[in-house]
Amino acid sequence: MKTKAWYRVDKEEEVSSPSLLVYPSRIEQNIQTMIKMVGDVNKLRPHIKTHKMAEVIQLQIKYGIHQFKCATIAEAELLGQQNAGDVLLAMQPVGPNVQRFFTLISEFPQTNFSTLVDNEDSLKEIEKVGIERRTKASLYLDLNVGMDRTGVKPGEKAAGIYKKMVDSKYVEAAGLHAYDGHIRHPNIIDRERECNAAFKKVIELKNHLESKEYTVPSIIAGGSPSFPIHAKRQDVTSSPGTTLLWDARYGGAFKDMAFLSAAVLITRVISKPAPGIFCLDLGHKAVAPEMDFPRVHIFGLEDCEQISQSEEHLVLRNTSKSNVKIGQVFYAIPIHVCPTVAKYPEVLTIEDGKITGKWKVAARDHKLII
Repeated sequence: MKTKAWYRVDKEEEVSSPSLLVYPSRIEQNIQTMIKMVGDVNKLRPHIKTHKMAEVIQLQIKYGIHQFKCATIAEAELLGQQNAGDVLLAMQPVGPNVQRFFTLISEFPQTNFSTLVDNEDSLKEIEKVGIERRTKASLYLDLNVGMDRTGVKPGEKAAGIYKKMVDSKYVEAAGLHAYDGHIRHPNIIDRERECNAAFKKVIELKNHLESKEYTVPSIIAGGSPSFPIHAKRQDVTSSPGTTLLWDARYGGAFKDMAFLSAAVLITRVISKPAPGIFCLDLGHKAVAPEMDFPRVHIFGLEDCEQISQSEEHLVLRNTSKSNVKIGQVFYAIPIHVCPTVAKYPEVLTIEDGKITGKWKVAARDHKLII
């Protein structure tokens, strides 16, 4: 007897498409793999930007994970609602988000909130609001270790900002933060070499500050690609995120990590407009479109070429001998899962081929209440 594929759903004819399916048992396995790799839950600070779901937060808390990382005030608020112990807002707050950050602190006193700065102007603005609200802010110095997206490069300027953080009466200097998302070598040896070279500058800054008697309580480093490297460091907290759901891009590139795909799209053939051409209902609104083709890995259509995509449609050239039919169901793993999840207000949970419930993608919007 042929074994049913892990991703298939019983009574799939009753499931609307496109829909996003998640598999809680596989998420739990990924959590266990994360903990096994790092060896100590106290060295883990998973990012919630990939899933944005209360239930996934609770699964991690169940395994003893108490530190989290997020990118938006809404994600931080969701973590506060779930009684997370420690939350880093890893996006330097500007404008009204400075006030919103301090509101988080007052609304969720059971959670320790911190955020990032990479310049003196932002530090002064946070100090100003802290004085107004009589609240001390916990801050990490955000370092640019090569991605050139945010952060200040390790060196004299970075040291100067950190010293001002330590000397401020209205700030608690929590440590250093370094995200190295530009390091994506498929070969783990090459990835480790580049990661270590970038991280060397962080350690040099830490040593310099400590030589001047400025305490650096902690270092938070990396994302999912560099997780295996930072996980081995003794005094560093790692912050992977995609590891919880995984996707086809990382699964194909990083064979050294044993994470399981835990989020799958269900889709259908909606048209066959020309010989050798067919169309699925997986447009820009259903799956992240910012990557080059292919946008998804489609089980059973691996040899078909994805040639165009619009708001509601994904068009493929049938280069196989298979004869797809109108209405036929297929399952697909996103190439980039994080922005794909944010396109869905809720996901269906699947266990042993059965739909067991729905989880709300609670922090997909930029604002909950605060």
